[in-house]
Amino acid sequence: MSTPLIVTLIVAAVLAVVLIVLYILGRRAEKRREEQMGQIEAASQQVSMLIIDKKKMRVTKAGLPDIVVEQVPWYMKRSKVPVVKAKIGPKIMTFIADVEIYDEIPTKKEVKATVSGIYITAVKGLHKQAQKEEKKKGFFSRFRSK
Repeated sequence: MSTPLIVTLIVAAVLAVVLIVLYILGRRAEKRREEQMGQIEAASQQVSMLIIDKKKMRVTKAGLPDIVVEQVPWYMKRSKVPVVKAKIGPKIMTFIADVEIYDEIPTKKEVKATVSGIYITAVKGLHKQAQKEEKKKGFFSRFRSK
């Protein structure tokens, strides 16, 4: 056999092994996520809250309780998470929003949210329909529209 053919076969075999390993790890992560979502659904409750502010910031600088920051793995502490500051009754609390609903959360509005611990899983507008905030157009997109 020629050398390029051997190298190609070895590379193909390594790629096949990597794909199989990634498939298995993905299935395990999917099962784990389903179990966690089941636990979140079981512990969730409806809460009326006034959204003060929302940002994407690092877990260490988000103002979350120390217990939560300690439980975050070291490789996730530098990643940004969607953080929502809200007033529930007389208390101002910091929550972590689900990535899928983060854009739907209106600021400075009262909403009814489904909360599980410090995790917001769903939001419904109380007084008005929760509307997505329009993103600011950049300089070039404004220039193109003219």
